Amino acid sequence: MAAVDDAEPQAIYRDDDGVLAVALAGSWSADRAPRLEELIAEMAARVAAVRQARLDLSSIGRLDTLGAYLLARLKEDGEAAGAGVELASRRPEHGVLLREVNLRATEYEPPARPTGLVTVLVNIGKAVTNFGRDLVGGAVFLGEVMIACVGALFGPRKFRGPSLINQIELIAFSGAPIIILISFLVGCIVAQQGIFQLQQFGAAVFVVNLTGILILRELAVLLTSIMVAGRSGSAFTAEIGSMKMREEIDALRVMGLEPIEVLVVPRILALMISLPILTFISAMSGLVGAGLVAWLYGGIGLDTFLARLKSVITWQHFAVGLIKAPFMAFVIGLIASIEGLAVKGSAESLGRQVTASVVKAIFMVIVVDGLFAMFFASIRF
Repeated sequence: MAAVDDAEPQAIYRDDDGVLAVALAGSWSADRAPRLEELIAEMAARVAAVRQARLDLSSIGRLDTLGAYLLARLKEDGEAAGAGVELASRRPEHGVLLREVNLRATEYEPPARPTGLVTVLVNIGKAVTNFGRDLVGGAVFLGEVMIACVGALFGPRKFRGPSLINQIELIAFSGAPIIILISFLVGCIVAQQGIFQLQQFGAAVFVVNLTGILILRELAVLLTSIMVAGRSGSAFTAEIGSMKMREEIDALRVMGLEPIEVLVVPRILALMISLPILTFISAMSGLVGAGLVAWLYGGIGLDTFLARLKSVITWQHFAVGLIKAPFMAFVIGLIASIEGLAVKGSAESLGRQVTASVVKAIFMVIVVDGLFAMFFASIRF
């Protein structure tokens, strides 16, 4: 029986009242592919000549997916050319295989995508749905973080001091040089543009008021938060996401450790401690840059700049930026951790979540700053 199954494939032709009758035999399997291609080409030519054919598969000893695919393709091509091709067999397994091949060979036609106004509405709906999902997920994650913080407060052994110190070093000390440079340059730019505009009214000295209040209340904390979101927030997402990809977070759970307590809480606390420090450094750097430009472009001496700054700036202006900083740090850490834990098992997912982390964190930093601005204005602070 094995010898019959492995025999060379062949096709026996006869004319049956104008219908081409073909009896197939032998092994119609992948190991006979070259011979099968020849037979299919020969049968296609004969079918085109008679326009009607009946193929009997009953004597085929062995039929696999390749053989079934070639026969189904012959039938499909013949029918497309206007010829009738019938595949017949007394063996039920042949019919099952041919049906499966036809099913898999069916070309998928994607549904037509809506255009125009429908597309806009669909995109808006998806955006609203995703926003709602993120909001609910963020609220749930916030609750988990707060529970972990309370647990660390009442169970000091769960708190990981070395991890906190390490994160403060990475955020504050390593990030200070770039914060100083950026704030210094922005202070210079704001002061220069302010002097050029105020000189038209003979009020160049008021650039001290402009730069002092703007830097202390808004620019210092905003620049610092945006830089930290892009630098440390993305690093947090990448670190936690990489651990998720390597299944290290699952390993922590297996060892009886809570990933939020081990990974998230120290990073968020480190951000809340480091961001006010960096905000203070940023404010001082911005004022130094503004004072330097005021001296070079406005002819305002250092003594005059400091004296006017002292008369204009109150402790409220100084406190506003420092009050905002911990809240912005908490938002950045929360978003970075959520996106890190949302990473799937691919590098593409990691890149996508890191990008989402930075974009969402910067957006929320600006939103929080706007909310605080309205709040402080309402209480005249």
